[in-house]
Amino acid sequence: MTEDSVAKPLVVDFYPGNGLTLDSAESVARATESAGIGGLWALEAPREPFGPLAVAALATSTLHLRTAVAVAFARNPMILAQHAHELARVSSGRFVLGIGTQVRAHIERRFSEQWSHPARRMAEYIEAVRAIWKAWNEQEPLDFRGEFHSHTLMTPMFDPGPSGQSPPPIHLAAVGPAMVKVAVTHADGLVLHPLSSRRSITETVLPVVGDRLDGAFELSCPALVVTGNTDDERDKAREAVRKQIAFYASTPAYRSLFELYGEGDRAAALQTRARAGDWDGMTSLITDELLQEFSVDGAPNQLTGLLLERFSGVVDRVAIYAPYPIDADVLVQL
Repeated sequence: MTEDSVAKPLVVDFYPGNGLTLDSAESVARATESAGIGGLWALEAPREPFGPLAVAALATSTLHLRTAVAVAFARNPMILAQHAHELARVSSGRFVLGIGTQVRAHIERRFSEQWSHPARRMAEYIEAVRAIWKAWNEQEPLDFRGEFHSHTLMTPMFDPGPSGQSPPPIHLAAVGPAMVKVAVTHADGLVLHPLSSRRSITETVLPVVGDRLDGAFELSCPALVVTGNTDDERDKAREAVRKQIAFYASTPAYRSLFELYGEGDRAAALQTRARAGDWDGMTSLITDELLQEFSVDGAPNQLTGLLLERFSGVVDRVAIYAPYPIDADVLVQL
């Protein structure tokens, strides 16, 4: 599999850096749709993504909507299936369910949930969600029995009935080869990590994805961007992106992305500072070369062209990801 195997036209979406809020989702969604941007992604970090996406669905008519990504292991399959089923209905089929595992520390210590065998658990999780949707949409008895989850009860009182839409595509976020393989074998798409470059995609992802890209399988990537209407705005954006790269690279699960560039020692140093709570000091360890490799820097009206130049031929969708506020006057220029 080579980068030339991805022949679909690249679609550009918008990915608000701190997620969507309930009171901002309507205006952001309408501005995104009016700007001609293909879709809107909702991050789960300081906020949950499903409520704001419901608001966005009701405020728009053509905008592609997705969670990017919802933390699957913080919810059981039934709860996630309910959220996605209703969003499929209210969006008239414009919703994509993007899910991920999160890392062990967050699952166990932030969400107080179980962590074990993540690849095997995720593969079963996806099949459980699909079994629940099938019970609702096709009115078949619910009888899913797995290693980690069992769903065998669905009474009329709790059955929402068919959504009137096809089940939402499930896209899985993955970095390591084991989880990428789960995406390839069980999901409808793969969501790459924001700390991805054209080199990391072509050298580590495309060979694992293989022939799935010749069909309906979708490969997408949030792309860190530096933008603004003034030099001061761009400088502040640049530092915010540098800080975000430092945070990502300090996570052991993502160290391999730095090791590809011979920067494993730098990732280890970032991890040490993160453990000490030196979040600001970490930023200084990100060189200009790493900033350039893992982000796109340009004026608002240049970003789409720069993203097309960097990611065309290796992914199907790319999302403008700014880990800092983007005003409406910037958004309409994208």
